[in-house]
Amino acid sequence: MRKILYLLFIPLLMTGCKEVKNHTTDYVSPAPEFCVDSAYAYMENQCAFGPRIMNSAAHDSCGEYIAQKFKGFGLTIYDQYADSKLYDGTPIKMRNIIASFNPEAAERILISGHWDSRQWADNDPEEANHNTPVLAANDGASSIGVMIEIARQLQLQADSNKVQIGVDFICWDAEDSGESGSANESSWCLGSQYWSGIRHVDGYTARYGINLDMVGGRNTVFYREQYSMAYAPAVVDKVWGAAHRIGYGKYFSYEDKGGAITDDHLQVNRGGIPCIDVIGSDKEKGGFPSTWHTIYDTMENIDKAVLKAVGQTMLEVIFTEQK
Repeated sequence: MRKILYLLFIPLLMTGCKEVKNHTTDYVSPAPEFCVDSAYAYMENQCAFGPRIMNSAAHDSCGEYIAQKFKGFGLTIYDQYADSKLYDGTPIKMRNIIASFNPEAAERILISGHWDSRQWADNDPEEANHNTPVLAANDGASSIGVMIEIARQLQLQADSNKVQIGVDFICWDAEDSGESGSANESSWCLGSQYWSGIRHVDGYTARYGINLDMVGGRNTVFYREQYSMAYAPAVVDKVWGAAHRIGYGKYFSYEDKGGAITDDHLQVNRGGIPCIDVIGSDKEKGGFPSTWHTIYDTMENIDKAVLKAVGQTMLEVIFTEQK
């Protein structure tokens, strides 16, 4: 993925973003409890296939696993199969997996994340590992694990009629095969590029989107990403406000340290749907987590507390969204 933290400042379309204080003891969330152990297990299952690099058996088998998990929780599955090429001309076969809750609802929100792995650990401290595929526990499996658990909770709560809007979970493919160190933005996020031009449902739109990326690593904090602030500041406020309301403010920071990151949310925005990026940063060193594009992006370096903060915040957003 072309996820470079640019140092240039992007003018915001909103000013005076105010911090929302943590929830008080009398606040009762309408959202169910996010089961972090379930999300963790879904991550383990993805990683058990091995690196989900393009054109591999592990990739294809994991894609089927993801689709069947969502389907098993009662969601409607839309598959987008497409042929594409990597920056070096290598032909690939992509699969975007879209799982829709309450598919008949006209009013919808979108939650997304990529499920593929990077072919090369080109940020590894050891040059000998630079051609080794990345297992991508955090940079891939974490987002999908959170999304599957949210889908499970939606099914469990379906009879309560608390969520009347539609929720679409989009699992992007071919996000992480871009050219290392290149300014060629178009070599990244191939699955979302395809979807932005050809939707899974004709005329599809949504109120807004939330893209999740690297949402389970140790020492993780989430800053307000600058493209998100430029395209969709109200959605940033909604998500960060929800996190602070339910007590996860230490993970969702209002410090102005978020860079501008080329990620799948850019393609959603360019397709006309305001979308933000909830993407992990290293809270001590800044920039991406230390395991990013290394052989150390494994389950041993996942923090359940971070997964819980993100998953519970997403449920809070969904269950407080009004029809």
